[in-house]
Amino acid sequence: MIFTPHAYQQHCIDKILEINKLGLYLDMGLGKTVTTLTAIRELKYNRFQVRRVLVIAPKKVAEGTWMKEKDKWEHTKILRVSQVLGSQAKRIRALNTPADIYITNRENVCWLVDYYRNDWPFDMVVIDESSSFKSHTSKRFKSLAGISGKITRLVELTGTPSPNGLSDLWAQVYLLDGGERLGKRYTHFRERYFDPGRRGADGMVYDYKAKPGSEDSILSRISDICISMKAEDYLQLPDLTFHEIPVVLDTKAGKAYRELERKMVLELPEDEEEISVTSAAALSNKLLQLSNGAVYDEDRQVHEVHNCKIEALLELIESLRGKPALVFYNFQHDKERILEALKKTGLRIRELKTTQDEDDWNAGQIDVLLTHPASSAYGLNLQQGGNHVIWFGLTWNYELYTQANKRLHRQGQTQKVIVHHLVCTGTRDEDVMQALARKDDVQNWVMQSLKARIKAIKEGK
Repeated sequence: MIFTPHAYQQHCIDKILEINKLGLYLDMGLGKTVTTLTAIRELKYNRFQVRRVLVIAPKKVAEGTWMKEKDKWEHTKILRVSQVLGSQAKRIRALNTPADIYITNRENVCWLVDYYRNDWPFDMVVIDESSSFKSHTSKRFKSLAGISGKITRLVELTGTPSPNGLSDLWAQVYLLDGGERLGKRYTHFRERYFDPGRRGADGMVYDYKAKPGSEDSILSRISDICISMKAEDYLQLPDLTFHEIPVVLDTKAGKAYRELERKMVLELPEDEEEISVTSAAALSNKLLQLSNGAVYDEDRQVHEVHNCKIEALLELIESLRGKPALVFYNFQHDKERILEALKKTGLRIRELKTTQDEDDWNAGQIDVLLTHPASSAYGLNLQQGGNHVIWFGLTWNYELYTQANKRLHRQGQTQKVIVHHLVCTGTRDEDVMQALARKDDVQNWVMQSLKARIKAIKEGK
């Protein structure tokens, strides 16, 4: 595809080129990744100002999003990418592979800094979701801060730089300017801009409250190196925006998927024309289950195969930073596994069962509302409770899909609605997304895409 940047994207690209260390605080859906890749290409191949770029991202984003976005656009295909992920041996091999961009997950930051010690090779670093470096006491922040002098260019990307308040900004801004604007030490920053809040019986301060005028003062001090844009102000797109999140299966899960697909395909009739809609649906269902992470056996017992989508869901919800999400699942075991994973987050989780659940969601009392599209696609008005839809498990049913999205995208919604899809690469998930994009003749596309996969497998591709 040819990339034609919106005016705000071109502004951000220009700022990355102009300012060596920049905070790009853009809402989800504004195209942070392609904006940054475009700037990297310019710096690397046209201006020769950077040699090696390191991207630090949440694990699932590091595995799929950057690579897929890079391959999507004509002008960024030239960029060579090496993914520094997996075991230590794999990471070291990836670091020794010639590339323009090296992508790793944030859990590897301490290891990476320790691995290179005084021989840090990356002259440009991009932190995707920089709010994960908001804690000045975290090891990852201290490691990166320790070698910040060796980093010529730094770009911080996030939609929510201060999810828990202004205090979250200090560490992120420190990585940009070494403490020049908000103070060299966090304690000095806190004393200047905050007053003690609640105290215990022993006099210990439990929290701090911003002093009057602190927000304006802080934002004024960092405005020259930080750009903040909200989707509702800048999104030059229809009110409904679709966001596809690639989920890469790990080696074990990928092998299990391919083996199941081959086994079921070989059990189908030799003549492709004899394949019935029923057998095609059974195969698709089983493969979609496995993409989501678990499958039913003949006795309806659940067998969990992987957590790749669960991990991606948790990362996505974390990136929303408290913004409510309406999550659609496909199979019963999806729901059970999601609920189990979300237990540890401290978020307010609810299944949509009653009108009280609907009222509580609209009243802002629910962080994650879980439901099946068949039970909530019609009639419900959920637009007051949030603007983010997440499809954990995809459906072939186009009418069900569009009606489910309309639970938030309807009269009375005041924000841009963003529909996120977790799509396992190389699986039936991708066929579903193509079918939904076609809008009509979905049933025919289901059969045609299945036959294409069957042919490839039987030919040994």
